[in-house]
Amino acid sequence: MSRIKLPRPTASELEILRVLWDRGPSTVRDVHAALARGRDTGYTTVLKLMQIMAAKGLVERDESARAHVYKARLAPEQTQRQLVHDLLDRAFGGSAAKLMMQALSGRKSSAKEITEMRQMLDKFEKGKDPLT
Repeated sequence: MSRIKLPRPTASELEILRVLWDRGPSTVRDVHAALARGRDTGYTTVLKLMQIMAAKGLVERDESARAHVYKARLAPEQTQRQLVHDLLDRAFGGSAAKLMMQALSGRKSSAKEITEMRQMLDKFEKGKDPLT
């Protein structure tokens, strides 16, 4: 699959993307209702953010109905990869080993997580996608 390069979403945009990934295509009202459960969020703020996200290409807007329906342009894994790649370059000079060491030193990993990481590394070394 070709790699789509989109602008890095802001923290607020990521919140909206999480709602769209969880719920699927949604109206601004649906997204606003989901976000308002956690904190006080204005409808017009959500609307403006989603319009900006559409202009950036982070979401696609279906204007065929009266209430526009938005959907995330990329799957969560694609966005996560893009964010990790950006972090890897900016904070770790491109070193995946340094990123992994910081991730592991940040909190205690379970034996299961460590086993999964070893399995992923084995797949990666064999030229396979470690996430499948």
